[in-house]
Amino acid sequence: MKKLFVDLIISTYNNASSVKQIISLIEEGSVLPSSIHVTDDGSNSENRKIIENHLNRIEIPSFYHWHIDRGFRKSKILNQGILNCKSEYIVFLDGDCLPHKHFISDHLKLAEEGCFIQGRRCFVRESEVPNLLNNKTTLRRLILSGKVSGLLKSIRLPRPVVRKNNSMYGLLGCNLAVWKKDLLLVNGFDEDYEGWGREDSDLGSRLYNLGLQRKIVYGRAVVYHLNHPENNRDNLQENNRKLNETIKSGKIRCANGIVKE
Repeated sequence: MKKLFVDLIISTYNNASSVKQIISLIEEGSVLPSSIHVTDDGSNSENRKIIENHLNRIEIPSFYHWHIDRGFRKSKILNQGILNCKSEYIVFLDGDCLPHKHFISDHLKLAEEGCFIQGRRCFVRESEVPNLLNNKTTLRRLILSGKVSGLLKSIRLPRPVVRKNNSMYGLLGCNLAVWKKDLLLVNGFDEDYEGWGREDSDLGSRLYNLGLQRKIVYGRAVVYHLNHPENNRDNLQENNRKLNETIKSGKIRCANGIVKE
């Protein structure tokens, strides 16, 4: 079986401290990605400088993609990242999720033609996040003290629990792996989604329409979500409408994606 190459895309917005922690954990991982792409949805100059300086110090080939802050336009900057990935397989990780040391290794072992991978996440209590990022506590300590919820999703099991489905429930972009060729076939993320919500569900729906199944996994590719205040959800109703249109129409490609059609 030929070696599979994977690129990691980390999405962020004004959260440089957690991005630094993520990259450090990836560097310490059992398997390294071929490259790291940080896709930044308009962070301010202070956060940009921190991320750029950190990327300049790591040995893994790294790329920083940024655009001006004009509200939540995560789909647009993610498409820039996808377009610049050279590997055949892409793992997506949100900038508020810390990966397990076997995160990349697990995703590579789970990769399967005709599927995309959906990992799960547990949740670190918001009040403990500063202590964790400042190395005043550890994930292990927080788990043992009951400060991590979704406990079963925080443990890497001896064997993964895997099921395949085409459900819209729990479709998330924070811990996702997709073949690049499949992303190009659906034209990436739909940039018509502006404002928080449903851009990842829309992508998943079009991957289903392409004929793929979701391979949802427990006990592997574990990530620890750093809880934070909710994003502004003023556009959620409109984004729900767009998602329902995608589901009903059965469309595969979006018009306003990587390629403008």
